[in-house]
Amino acid sequence: MVLELKINGALREVDPPVGRTLAETLRDDLGLTGTKIACGEGHCGACTVQLDGVPVLSCITLVHTVGEREVTTIEGLRDHPLIEAFVRTDALQCGFCTPGQIVSDVERIRHAMAGNLCRCGAYPRIEEAVLTWRD
Repeated sequence: MVLELKINGALREVDPPVGRTLAETLRDDLGLTGTKIACGEGHCGACTVQLDGVPVLSCITLVHTVGEREVTTIEGLRDHPLIEAFVRTDALQCGFCTPGQIVSDVERIRHAMAGNLCRCGAYPRIEEAVLTWRD
């Protein structure tokens, strides 16, 4: 069944098998590899994307449930000032968790960070980046 998805402002057609996750579709079918798959169980937050502006875990979201909602990935936020804030505050080390952190809800930083694991321990710098990105 061919699906038409609105991703980062563009309409994209995919023909995923039943049971395919949004994360798998983004990465494997559309080449949007900024969305990471780590735990595959919705625990780590590396796969976070936005559906109509709300952060969701794409590794446990079936692509067939997306419907007409707007999907925003880290690629869709490439010009967002928060990216520069992460660079300025050195808020990343390996960078694996960074897309999930940036796509999360920056207005509620600690709540949003609770669902995004950073194994490098860059939490204080991530918090600084999120709190200062509007400067």
